[in-house]
Amino acid sequence: MKTLFAALTFALLPAWFPSAGAFAHARLVSAVPAVGATVNPAPSELVLRFTEAIEPRFSTVAVTDAAGARQERGDLQADSADAKTIRIGLLALKPGTYTVRWQVLSVDTHRTEGAFRFTVAP
Repeated sequence: MKTLFAALTFALLPAWFPSAGAFAHARLVSAVPAVGATVNPAPSELVLRFTEAIEPRFSTVAVTDAAGARQERGDLQADSADAKTIRIGLLALKPGTYTVRWQVLSVDTHRTEGAFRFTVAP
């Protein structure tokens, strides 16, 4: 009887304690333009890729210039080929440094946020 109980206990452990992956949060993997990059010509869109699938309806991305003026088009959307990637159109960026602030909700309902800068060269 003890052997049966032990076998059932170990068999059911994964159901009682989900894998660590279930508790993960979406982390930024890459960006185009890249974090800290200097680019020329100016990009027409910003692409952010995360470690988990993102729910774009509950996520935000703001791109601001040095004066704090918004420079994104507000058309945040999931990439059609990769649910871990979101895209947002940019206005015609002039040379200067831009700050990207993102806040995303992954499909497992965890919210993460971050910020970085990139520069458009003259």
